[in-house]
Amino acid sequence: MNAIIKEKLAILPDQPGCYLMKDKDGTVIYVGKAKVLKNRVRSYFTGSHDGKTLRLVNAIVDFEYIVTSSNIEALILEMNLIKKYDPKYNVMLKDDKGYPFIKISNERHPRLFITRKVKKDGGKYFGPYPNVQAANETKRLLDRLYPLRKCSTIPDRVCLYHHIGQCLAPCVYEVTKEQNKELVDEIAKFLNGGFKHVKEELTEKMMNASENLEFERAQEYRDQISHIEATMEKQKMMFNDFINRDVFGYSYDKGWMCVQVFFIRQGKLIERDVSMFPFYGEPEEDFLTFLGQFYQQSNHVKPKEVLLPEHVDCEIVERLLEIKAHCPQKGKKKDLLNLANKNAKIALKEKFWLIERDEERTIKAIENLGEKLNIDTPNRIEAFDNSNIQGTDPVSAMVVFVDGKPYKKEYRKYKIRTVEGPNDYDSMREVVRRRYSRVLKDNLPLPDLIVIDGGKGQIAAAEDVLENELGLFVPVAGLVKDNKHRTSNIMIGNPLEVVPLERNSQEFYLLQRIQDEVHRFAITFHRQVRSKSSFQSVLDDIKGVGAKRKKMLLTHFGSLKKLKEASIEEIQGAGIPKDTATTIYSALREEDEKSD
Repeated sequence: MNAIIKEKLAILPDQPGCYLMKDKDGTVIYVGKAKVLKNRVRSYFTGSHDGKTLRLVNAIVDFEYIVTSSNIEALILEMNLIKKYDPKYNVMLKDDKGYPFIKISNERHPRLFITRKVKKDGGKYFGPYPNVQAANETKRLLDRLYPLRKCSTIPDRVCLYHHIGQCLAPCVYEVTKEQNKELVDEIAKFLNGGFKHVKEELTEKMMNASENLEFERAQEYRDQISHIEATMEKQKMMFNDFINRDVFGYSYDKGWMCVQVFFIRQGKLIERDVSMFPFYGEPEEDFLTFLGQFYQQSNHVKPKEVLLPEHVDCEIVERLLEIKAHCPQKGKKKDLLNLANKNAKIALKEKFWLIERDEERTIKAIENLGEKLNIDTPNRIEAFDNSNIQGTDPVSAMVVFVDGKPYKKEYRKYKIRTVEGPNDYDSMREVVRRRYSRVLKDNLPLPDLIVIDGGKGQIAAAEDVLENELGLFVPVAGLVKDNKHRTSNIMIGNPLEVVPLERNSQEFYLLQRIQDEVHRFAITFHRQVRSKSSFQSVLDDIKGVGAKRKKMLLTHFGSLKKLKEASIEEIQGAGIPKDTATTIYSALREEDEKSD
């Protein structure tokens, strides 16, 4: 514990608030809340901790805190700070579930369609649905029953949907706001559980049509009833009040928490969500944080009611989410809550060995690598690789690994601008200069280790730029390869030394993954550049072929080889006028003759 932390711990207030833990670069790595700041923050620096909490504590160099007037204020502030700083140790929910919703758009002539994004745009959203197939089946049924417009843009004439009775054709006919509102209300009523009433009405119409010997119309009603039964009545009814509910159950062990959420829609259990993550505070408090993030940062629509375990403060949840929260004590709701808790406990137990294996494969690997290289634990590793063919179309690529895992959103591609010919050393100088000039300019996080897919010359070039031009002292290591171009060892230091690594160790496998990933990324980028340049270079001097037509040709033929093999008629098929197609055909033939 450093002197700054000791001094701050001594003056912590005994009030509620939030605290922000910072690393050596001043980056916020964890945000927490506390009913009593003094007790909570001090607990990190006293007593014993498990491995993951110890890693957090060891990374803390400084902290800040913000006092609030209540626990609910601290909870809201915590969620806002997490959203602002994106701390690496906090529970971050990714919007990757992709549950589909049925949406009625807020337009003069509303449309009905499937979407995975919920926006505050005045539209009506219904769902989520278990999968896109279930949503599509429901939408097709609604299209048959309620003729809202189908086209995304209103055309100038009626389409097939109008002729089959599934659109009122506002493109040609006058459709009033009252008509649209009536349809929207009927759809909303249907999706909120009113489909049984619709089914009864259709049954009555079917019987009347049959009595009047209108058998075709009766068959249409019968088919619509069958679609309702097949689409809307597949699942077992759990509640008869048709209220949308989310049921939250959770379990925790060894510093990990699993939360299971059951989605109840129109009285039926349609889907569940499972989240598993490490936590560093009190279980109940971290569950509240999760609950706030679940609706704030994820693509989930708030229901009318949430069901929670009995020890959760429902009053705080209601103020936080602005919806009804209930902790059932008995009955069907209690049974469902127990089921969610049971599932969370089972999931946590069954997946624990996977979590432990992943910890060993990633966190322990970087810890061991740092020890072997005699540097701080390289939580952030940035790796570079150059790619060219005899100096043509030279490119470079950078990949980022955070805590032993690829962090793809920060990958970068570079076209070499200042180097002519096959010069890997100068190419490495240019790319390192461009990358870390930008890092300094934009105050981006520095890596703990830079890995160069190259030997002594590339390492020296990178170190020279970092230290002598930019004033940065970041460890630079190079990957030593065997005669089959596979990772063999790693070299680092001044003077450079080869650091032997056991070939079956996790740190060795980590370096292999980094080398394979940066090589793949660089090669893929080089192929894209080479393909684009080779295709365009031949077309650049052809009269009548500009950027738009180049793109049309590339999209249509896919490669220069196929374009050269094409006839004038086939070139025309790409949307090229006959005269220009003839010019392209002749120019490509002349190019082939020259190359022969």
